Amino acid sequence: MKPNKQNFSVSLFNAFEGLYYFFKNERNGQIQLLILLLTMSLGFYFCITRSEWLSVIVCFALVLSLEMINTAIEKLSDMVEPNLNPHIKIIKDVTAGAVFWASFICVIVGAVIFIPKIKQLLT
Repeated sequence: MKPNKQNFSVSLFNAFEGLYYFFKNERNGQIQLLILLLTMSLGFYFCITRSEWLSVIVCFALVLSLEMINTAIEKLSDMVEPNLNPHIKIIKDVTAGAVFWASFICVIVGAVIFIPKIKQLLT
């Protein structure tokens, strides 16, 4: 088998095509992009610190990456087994659970960052 010697620019283009597809066609990707934009707006509004920005950025990188992997696994699973299959269901449920868990933790991180700022604004 001959190794794939695709040049870097082609690989980069393919990666951007994947991002474009994800945000254009996947509802969860669109929702998460909206949440990202709203959170970034809050971050600018409240002038969050550098470490708070890093936390927000890492959270979004984690959740969006897991959601993209979840989407890829779901698409592949549907190609491999288009009929209902309890084993495929477990695979899909576990990957969805990974996205949910990361999202849950990131909501906690967001609450730790933004709730004190919102309370301060309201007082």
